[in-house]
Amino acid sequence: MNAVIYARYSSHNQTECSIEGQLEECRRYAENNNINIVGEYIDRAKSGTKDDRDNFLKMIEDSKNKTFEGILVYQLDRFARNKYDSVIYKKQLKERGIRVLSARENISQDASGILMESVLEGMAEYFSVELGQKVRRGMKLNADNCYYNGGTVPLGYKLEIVNDDKFNNNIKKAVKKKFVIDEDKAPIVKKIFEMYAEDKRMVEIIDYLNEIGLTTAYNKPFNKSSIRRILENKKYIGVYTYRGEEKENAIPRIIEDELFYKVQKELENNSLAPARRRAKTEYLLSNKLYCGLCKDKMTGKSGTSKTGKLHTYYACKSANKHICDMEAVKKEDIEDIIAKACQDILTKDNINSVAKKIVEYANNEQDTIEYKELNKSLKVNMRKKDNLINAISECEETDTRQSLFDELSKIQKTLDEVNKSLLVEKAKHLKIGMTEVKYFLNNLKKGNINNFKYKKTLINTLVNKVYLYKDRATIIFNINNQIEEVDVSLLDDVESSLLNAKALPFEKIVEPFRR
Repeated sequence: MNAVIYARYSSHNQTECSIEGQLEECRRYAENNNINIVGEYIDRAKSGTKDDRDNFLKMIEDSKNKTFEGILVYQLDRFARNKYDSVIYKKQLKERGIRVLSARENISQDASGILMESVLEGMAEYFSVELGQKVRRGMKLNADNCYYNGGTVPLGYKLEIVNDDKFNNNIKKAVKKKFVIDEDKAPIVKKIFEMYAEDKRMVEIIDYLNEIGLTTAYNKPFNKSSIRRILENKKYIGVYTYRGEEKENAIPRIIEDELFYKVQKELENNSLAPARRRAKTEYLLSNKLYCGLCKDKMTGKSGTSKTGKLHTYYACKSANKHICDMEAVKKEDIEDIIAKACQDILTKDNINSVAKKIVEYANNEQDTIEYKELNKSLKVNMRKKDNLINAISECEETDTRQSLFDELSKIQKTLDEVNKSLLVEKAKHLKIGMTEVKYFLNNLKKGNINNFKYKKTLINTLVNKVYLYKDRATIIFNINNQIEEVDVSLLDDVESSLLNAKALPFEKIVEPFRR
């Protein structure tokens, strides 16, 4: 198998050693499993909860060329700490015949392994959310004082360090920053607002700015998205926003209210001109639902009936080609039936069995490379600190002593950062017990089938494949390859007029699927 390695570390406080350690572990795994490494993609100081990772996205794009069959990561949370993103990207990769492999997590590719991976991703997301809550508390304190809270600084502003000894006395001092006007860039913002208010088209504004060599806050050429972000940003009228709450006159304004709200009115009027885009429908059984008659995939489709009502449904690909007489079924109906079967499969015995396997795996080798490297860094810097203190005590020259004190201050700052990172790393890898996993699975059983997000979680976690017949469905679950049959004879057929053409009789009956 040809594979590429993907590695990342998610904090500026982590080191290049984190990357090198991941690569070393992945290369060792590849060598032991006859995997040929054909490339490496590395993102430094990028969070796994976001998908704005340049090399990660390049890897996903390159996967279209099908030059590799596997992506090898140190462990699953290096790929993504957000379950939704993980599922979306893995779905794309699966369609291209590409597997995501973990060097540290020996997860099999059978149904039980798929379930284990899904539950582990869910648990990783849970811990990421817990950690996020702690981070948000610090961000809330920043927001209360209208300080910079991270992210890109809007064009026209720059940051200035604030010396606020009263702020957050219970936490080690951190650098606080506030927004101030960038006198060199603020006129660009004013020009953009004025041109739009004068009925200049978006294209004209973009061409004008790019022709004279101006760039966005990201130091890139302007486009429609960057112009719209500027025109809709309330910071330019002095409004500080955090989690939906707004504070007026909280930062220096660049644009007057009259001009800003005139532009907002123009944006609203212009947005109503083109036809609204149809909301994208998400088909929960994509790549899981197969026709029981011909074994071809059943794919999600939509169509409008004579009354103008939009219908969403699953249709057999072979039926669309007139070589299978399987009828299309309503999307919501079949998804509800499968989701209900998922709830039923989560019996007490099955929950106990799955929880036991997850705990045995999750608590094996808790120390990550990041944690080991941080501990190593802590020891090295502690030795440096001790040596500096000894040197200061023996030094008599004033200038030299001052230099040593300055160096000691830098070492102490590094130690503070390392200790903070160690706490974060510990939070990511809390020990998982039977109670936590069973709680997770029991809650998975108790949700509301009518809730789309819950239904999606159920199906993504538990369902491997579904073979749909005219009167029943055979479901293969990720729990010990368990197979169940459910009655679907009450499913309403979709109006035949929605199909491209009338289905022709199937010439050969395929034997029912048997595991």
